[in-house]
Amino acid sequence: MSRQPPRALEHGAVPWLLTGALATAGPHAEHLPPWLSLLVASSLLWRAWLWQQRRPLPPRWSLALLVMAGIAGIAWQFHSLFGKEPGVAMLVLFMALKPMETHHQRDALVIVMLGYFLLLTHYFYSQSIPTGLWLLVATTLLTGALIGLHGGGAQPVMTIARQAALLLLQALPFMCILYLLFPRVTGPLWGLPEESRASLSGLSEQMSPGSISHLIQSGAIAFRSHFAGETPEKADLYWRGPVFDSYDGVTWRTATPPARLPRPAPVIEASGTAYAYTSILEAHNQRWLLALDVATSLPPESSLAPTLEVLAREPLRARTRMSFVSAVDYHANRIEAPAILQQALALPARINPRTRALAHSWQSLPAEKIAAAALAMFRQEDFHYTLRPPLLGADAVDEFLFVTRRGFCEHYASAFVFLMRAAGVPARVVAGYQGGEINPVDGYLTVRQSDAHAWSEIWLAGQGWVRIDPTAAVAPSRIEQGIVAALPEGEPLPSIVRLDATWLRQLRNRWEAANNSWNQWVLGYNPQRQRELLSRAGLRDPDWQSMTASLAILCGLALLIITCWTLPRRRRADPAQRAWQRYCAQLARRGVGRAAWEGPQAFAQRVARERPDLAALTSEAAGCYAQLRYGRHGGEDLLEQLQQCVRRLPPQRS
Repeated sequence: MSRQPPRALEHGAVPWLLTGALATAGPHAEHLPPWLSLLVASSLLWRAWLWQQRRPLPPRWSLALLVMAGIAGIAWQFHSLFGKEPGVAMLVLFMALKPMETHHQRDALVIVMLGYFLLLTHYFYSQSIPTGLWLLVATTLLTGALIGLHGGGAQPVMTIARQAALLLLQALPFMCILYLLFPRVTGPLWGLPEESRASLSGLSEQMSPGSISHLIQSGAIAFRSHFAGETPEKADLYWRGPVFDSYDGVTWRTATPPARLPRPAPVIEASGTAYAYTSILEAHNQRWLLALDVATSLPPESSLAPTLEVLAREPLRARTRMSFVSAVDYHANRIEAPAILQQALALPARINPRTRALAHSWQSLPAEKIAAAALAMFRQEDFHYTLRPPLLGADAVDEFLFVTRRGFCEHYASAFVFLMRAAGVPARVVAGYQGGEINPVDGYLTVRQSDAHAWSEIWLAGQGWVRIDPTAAVAPSRIEQGIVAALPEGEPLPSIVRLDATWLRQLRNRWEAANNSWNQWVLGYNPQRQRELLSRAGLRDPDWQSMTASLAILCGLALLIITCWTLPRRRRADPAQRAWQRYCAQLARRGVGRAAWEGPQAFAQRVARERPDLAALTSEAAGCYAQLRYGRHGGEDLLEQLQQCVRRLPPQRS
């Protein structure tokens, strides 16, 4: 049996292939080395020039050299040919060079299939709404390339694009059904576990001068919270993160008590309003969950540490939705463990003598009076709140309190705690976020990295741990109105935080609300969310049998609806076809009917045999219709000529 030769690639299908290759490979230029992006762009431009000039494609040996050189460059750039980065780079290289050897339809199909696969790799880098919209456009282009490969290359561009969009629209119900009902995978679907820990911003396990002021310069969202009832006052919005109780003279760190010492659970005596809320926390690769200070009801798989922060069992490496209940009026640990109090008094020796002397002069006062004296010093003397404090030396607290007097929240919290400990009052530094902004579009309180803050806690006999924010003594507007109101113009805050124009702020709110919905219902559609949705639909505790049955029933209904929509729709005849049908109908009345299988030229030949008087007119009409219907060139003149043939038919014989 002879093998049929491969079908040659139509000239008009090449632009669709190149457009699809550019749409799938182009956005990766942001992540590829510049030399590879230049090679990809040059290859696609070269192929487009060859197509336009109708020049032959380069010999295969030259392409083989380019492929080997590209693979060698990727191996040199990434020191490997395995892994996400080199794998994506090789796919992009192949996508750019494959069109240079595409002679047949089979080769073009390889490009389209490679394009569909390459689209998936974009989610390794971004899962945002713009990425999803771009991939939808790219999928339409690739589907249009498939249509062009199978005889549609001569059709207008918009006709092919419309057909591709219609095919994707018909697939949309099945996609939604499978998305909603197919068993979800726990954890992020896109990205590798080890790489998901990189490039995450947020609070760290230590704090030194400048660490929080550097974080403030990011407008990225740290988390969003939605309160079931009323929202607390802005001055009460302290979101607790890590607690630092170990100091080496420069850096504050979290301290872990020895394993042999007991770690009693904290005792919280809450009063006043209890606030129930749901938080959507961005991944920060740490265990703390940033609850409103202080949490009284915790989400599953979490616990309240002895230092009152809420800790998850594992670091938060994916966006997570959690529910809390918190009280802003409380007493915490009126009776504290001696080991924790001892740790809250520890100071390194032989540093900051002037600060120690000032603290010793207050030792005869009650603890509340000592704290009040320190706050009065910050409030009444010439201290300044700034993101650009001068560098400090070995005796950092001495230089800050008595020389520079310019600092950010971590400077004031650190100096206050040092003063308290030197005066014999147990104290520690708490880092977290303060404030937030309600988005009026979706009602979520948005807390950004620019809301990062540090404050202090002291332990008072009979009261327990009491929050004291020394920054409020220097810049009260920071707590009451936010970071923008507290800092002078010119401080390096992100532009998104300093938005003044009403329309820009509204646009930002709508965009962030849309992103929040996307994060919850698309990226964050995890097994828990799926169970919630199915419970609302009446499926309680669904198993795989009920899920499979639901999938089959809904997919069958969708197929039935699409079938009922497409089958009865009769294809509209174009003007040329309508004119030809009228001509044939007129001939049928004159005794010469056209069979359904009969083409225009065959029909004209039969008319010439049966009705010689109508032969010339029918031949003219059939020629016009054949050219309009099947030819590459036609226009209004031919259509008008065909319509004139209908009018020129002689009257019927009596």
